[in-house]
Amino acid sequence: MASASGSPSPKSSTPLGQGVPPRVRFCPSPTGNPHVGLVRTALFNWAFAKHHQGTLVFRIEDTDAARDSEESYEQLLDAMRWLGFDWDEGPEVGGPHAPYRQSQRMDIYKDVAARLLDAGYAYHCYCSQEELDTRREAARAAGRPSGYDGHCRRLTDAQVEEYKAQGRTPIVRFRMPDEPITFTDLVRGEITYLPENVPDYGIVRANGAPLYTLVNPVDDALMEITHVLRGEDLLSSTPRQIALYKALTELGIAKQTPAFGHLPYVMGEGNKKLSKRDPQASLNLYRERGFLPEGLLNYLSLLGWSLSADQDIFSMDEMVAAFEIEDVNPNPARFDLKKCEAINADHIRLLDVKDFTERCRPWLQPPVAPWAPEAFDEAKWQAIAPHAQTRLKVLSEITDNVDFLFLPEPVFDEASWAKAMKEGSDALLRTAREKLDAADWSSAESLKEAVLAAGEAHGLKLGKAQAPVRVAVTGRTVGLPLFESLQVLGREKTLARIDAALAKLSAA
Repeated sequence: MASASGSPSPKSSTPLGQGVPPRVRFCPSPTGNPHVGLVRTALFNWAFAKHHQGTLVFRIEDTDAARDSEESYEQLLDAMRWLGFDWDEGPEVGGPHAPYRQSQRMDIYKDVAARLLDAGYAYHCYCSQEELDTRREAARAAGRPSGYDGHCRRLTDAQVEEYKAQGRTPIVRFRMPDEPITFTDLVRGEITYLPENVPDYGIVRANGAPLYTLVNPVDDALMEITHVLRGEDLLSSTPRQIALYKALTELGIAKQTPAFGHLPYVMGEGNKKLSKRDPQASLNLYRERGFLPEGLLNYLSLLGWSLSADQDIFSMDEMVAAFEIEDVNPNPARFDLKKCEAINADHIRLLDVKDFTERCRPWLQPPVAPWAPEAFDEAKWQAIAPHAQTRLKVLSEITDNVDFLFLPEPVFDEASWAKAMKEGSDALLRTAREKLDAADWSSAESLKEAVLAAGEAHGLKLGKAQAPVRVAVTGRTVGLPLFESLQVLGREKTLARIDAALAKLSAA
């Protein structure tokens, strides 16, 4: 059994019950751009529901008017659609427990809070913030727990009237039981919290606005959620919610207490939890860079779970078929951008070529692409696409890789120019031009042989010989396969660019 601080013992499997399909929920707040840690939570809930033929409820927790926004709400819906998550109940879908936005459910929370007060599960607390701070500081100095001390648990009528006469407006606190709370976490095993570590807590603000601590469990109860799979940062609130579920059950509001599974932290740089402020945390960043949804989700699934010890690349269908929440590792998982890119590159290569060509479209058109719309040549794009597909880590890289095809002249990277155009490059380029002019342009192999022959004429191997040609034609030292690129660009433009490079060398 766990210690008083709530540390777990080894996990044990928890059955789903008498063949009842699970009901899970994903309930983000519409505040800012979606976070990849949030996506990982959505993914595990989605996969769990799919694996067990259950129901995924998508719910919006938008009770914080100061931070929530309609723009962020729309971004959440758009992100879910882009990722390919389909939900069974929620916004745009509806369901038997609508509405699925907490801002539209305020009357429900008000009614539940009143019932909790009437039944004695909650009480009014008139303590001012200054009084709370003073007593907490005294408790810390004395080495006692610094949570709420229960001052208003048993106020007399006279004390209540005195507080009212002072103009105090109370909050509503939930009355925690004076006994340990034990539960079996689906990821972390059995955990026990002692009562001194889980004091009474607020559920309604002084202005009457319900807090997360009330609305989240109430919605789970009314929506008959069977499994709550969420981040580790919410673990400490679980004993509070279990006590509230018991009260809601006794009041006939809840049917059951759900099973809980707390997912491991996603770590960023310096062994710190990945926060919204970290650049690599924003989902929008990955969309803008051209990550595939399936590539990003494949990587995020590895942050705490694996299909097998020797298989990192898999489809979402394969994940759904294998996913069990008990297989999630409770240890923190580090976000590795390079591995994420590598996995995405594998998924790009797995695409059908036609699918690849279409997914690249946003990066082939202005304003992203630096060429005029009329300069884009569909035939050239179709010809180069299969060669580009094997080289990209993210789709946005396609713009720089193919710009030499659609711009009137290459964009020279001066560092690349200096690196490739060594002494004698002009002589090499003149020989290469001669050989290429005489080559068979219907064959990329013929173009390779032409540059190889030019290199041999100057005592250079192919790698050294092709570098000046690549920079002269594409502007860069690295890129798509050179000879296929020359073939797609065509004889006339290739030779003209070599001539322009020779002129540039001569002028220098």
